[in-house]
Amino acid sequence: MSRGCWRSCRRRTGGRLAERAGHVTPDRMQWLLNGSVWSAGQLRDAVRDYVIKYLGDVEASLVIDDTQAQKKGIKSVGVAFQHCGLTGDVRNCQTMVMLTYAALGGHAFIDRRLYLPEEWTSDPDRCREAGIPDDIVFATKPELAIVMLTSALAAGVPFGWVLADAGYGRDRGLRAFCHDRSLPYVLAVPVDLPLDGPPGKPRQRAVKRADNLLHYARTRDRWERRSLGDGAKGERLYDWTAFDVKVKDEAPAEGFAHWLVLRRSPYPNRRGKDGELHREIAYFLVHAPVGTTLTEIIARAGGRWRIEEDNEIDKQLVGFAQYQVRKWTPWHRHITACMLATAFLTVQHAALTDPEPDADDTPEEAAGPGKDLVNGESETTG
Repeated sequence: MSRGCWRSCRRRTGGRLAERAGHVTPDRMQWLLNGSVWSAGQLRDAVRDYVIKYLGDVEASLVIDDTQAQKKGIKSVGVAFQHCGLTGDVRNCQTMVMLTYAALGGHAFIDRRLYLPEEWTSDPDRCREAGIPDDIVFATKPELAIVMLTSALAAGVPFGWVLADAGYGRDRGLRAFCHDRSLPYVLAVPVDLPLDGPPGKPRQRAVKRADNLLHYARTRDRWERRSLGDGAKGERLYDWTAFDVKVKDEAPAEGFAHWLVLRRSPYPNRRGKDGELHREIAYFLVHAPVGTTLTEIIARAGGRWRIEEDNEIDKQLVGFAQYQVRKWTPWHRHITACMLATAFLTVQHAALTDPEPDADDTPEEAAGPGKDLVNGESETTG
């Protein structure tokens, strides 16, 4: 089945895969997902171990994000009217929380969790009809991410950082999980993230939320333009600056510190209420060992795009969202088979070509020399 996933085919339905395999009917393909006896969990673990065997790196990142598959009707497990990242609005879709292993040699999914909205978990009959195990209860997307990180730690997955967008960075539970285990992270955060800082400011000028730092950033005017490498529309250039901060009611791990990093688009893209042109600002909360350079932080922030590439590749190349299964077990089997297919392709590609350094993989070289805005020391002098 995994071989059929990556072969050229408009849709990877059971009928199409059966036709590619030379079967007269789709029965055998459908039986593989629906009726045969095998564990999607064991296959997932085998995929993870395979990726680590060939791409494992202690400096790798674990990247968290969710993606959606648009569906019709109400029978597909977990389907509901909810935010769809594909379209940017509310659609009838399934949401899956994914975990990518991003290393120098390549990147691939190593875990997945299906998000079940409360309208599902509060309806036992509906869950039973979809084959959802009785012990499955409601969990937020960040809570599902914590489950996957816990599994990766228990399996001894080598990695150095955790990366995620603001949908996960805003979650105190996920941040506390990383603090308790001394895990470095770069998490996008909302503008209203509560702060107590930056240190050294008079109390009457204390910063209460992330976007309050924008005033200090403009006054200080210590932005550095750095590249995150090439994207779909060319080189991804941004201006960056950073502040030491204290997050309200949250303490970093011993030997760690918090920074808030601001990323500014180099080009105006909207007109504000004051009539002036404004540039897009993104905020990242960083939890890392004291002395970590802004150069490395920028490189890690850029690494989050790896999971978006995996989402796109899996959907285009192996039919990640092109399935006709409705129940819990067949869904996990299909998604895991797709993970196996792309993991194999990623490992084969890594074996054929030497990895080319870019901003995500070699932070010290990619970002170039310059002033380290976190520690205030030049990286080009002794």
